[in-house]
Amino acid sequence: MDGARVSKRSTRLEDIAALAGVSISTASRALNDSPAVNDRTKQKIWKLAREHDYPFRRYMPAGPIGASGTIALVTPRPQGREGRLSDPFFLELLAGVGEAARERGCDLVMSHVSPANMDDLNAAMTTSRADGVIFLGQSTLHSAFNRMAETDGRFVVWGAELPDQAYCSIGSDNIHGGRRAAAHLARLGRKRIVFLGDLDPPEAMQRQRGYQEALEAAGLGVDPDLIVPAHFEVESAEASVDSMLRRGLAFDGIVAASDLIALGAVRALLQAGKRVPEDVSVIGFDNVPFSRYSRPALSTIAQDTMKAGRLMVSKLLDHGGEGGGRSERIPTDLIVRETCGG
Repeated sequence: MDGARVSKRSTRLEDIAALAGVSISTASRALNDSPAVNDRTKQKIWKLAREHDYPFRRYMPAGPIGASGTIALVTPRPQGREGRLSDPFFLELLAGVGEAARERGCDLVMSHVSPANMDDLNAAMTTSRADGVIFLGQSTLHSAFNRMAETDGRFVVWGAELPDQAYCSIGSDNIHGGRRAAAHLARLGRKRIVFLGDLDPPEAMQRQRGYQEALEAAGLGVDPDLIVPAHFEVESAEASVDSMLRRGLAFDGIVAASDLIALGAVRALLQAGKRVPEDVSVIGFDNVPFSRYSRPALSTIAQDTMKAGRLMVSKLLDHGGEGGGRSERIPTDLIVRETCGG
C-alpha cells in the first residue's frame, strides 16, 4: 500500500497493519502495548499511527499503574457446573490466573460475555481490547474452538484435551484422578463403588473413564446401575443419593465428580443414618478449601489451580504463534482424609 494514499481522516487499523507489514492482530496488540509484541515492532507501528493521525492512544492501557498488558477472562455457558462466580472451584481457578497475571504485571478483566456458539466466541475475541483471552471451560464449544484456532486470535482454554484438538487447553489429568480415586476405594475392600456426577462435560467424562479403568483393573467390573447422574451442586447430589437409597441400590463407595457433589452425597448419607466412611466411603474431586473443614473431612483428588493459572498466562503471553501452543495436563493427587480412611 502507498502510504501517501492513506487518508489521515479515515485511517483504519487495517491500514496501519498493511503499512507495517504485520497482521491486524499484531498491529492491535502493539497499539495496546502488549508484551507479546517486541519493542522494535511496537515503535514502528506507533510511529506509523502518529504519522497517519490514527488515534491509537485511546486503545492503549489506561490502568492507574501502567500494566504491561491485559488478559480477558471469559466463561462459556457451562455443562454441569452452575457457572456462578461463587462456585468454589471457579474461585480457586480465578485466583490462580490472577496471581499469575500479577506476576507478569498484567491487568485481569472479567468479561460479561458467556459464549454459547461460534458467533459468541468470535464476538468475545474481536470486541476485546486485551492481549488475549482465557476461556474458563469448554462447555459444548470444542468444535468452535477448533475453528477459532484457524484464525489469528490469541486464546487458551481451561478444560480437557480431546481428540483432533487444534487449540491449546490446560487442564488436570482427569483420567488419572478418577482412576486413583476408584482404585483407592477398591484397595479398601469396597466392592460396589458408585460414580456420581454429570455425564456430559468433557472433564467429568474423563473422570468416569478413569473410574471404569480402575474397577476393571481391580476385577470388579462396571455396573451401569452404579453410574449415577448428578449436577455439580450439593442439592442435586443429595437428591441422587436419596434416590439410590430409596431404590435399595447396594453400594459401599462413591467417587464423586466434584467436591460439591461429594459433600452433597455425604450429607444425604448422614441424614439417612449411614456412617461415613464405615458404611460408605466417599472421595471428591477438586480439593476446594472447605473440603478439609467438613465433618467428616472430605477425601478428594487435588487439582493445582496455582500451576494452572501460571500455565494459562504463560501460554497466552509467551507463545509465538496463535492458539496458545501445545496443550498440557496438570498432575492430580489423592488427598486422604476422613470420608474414606486408609
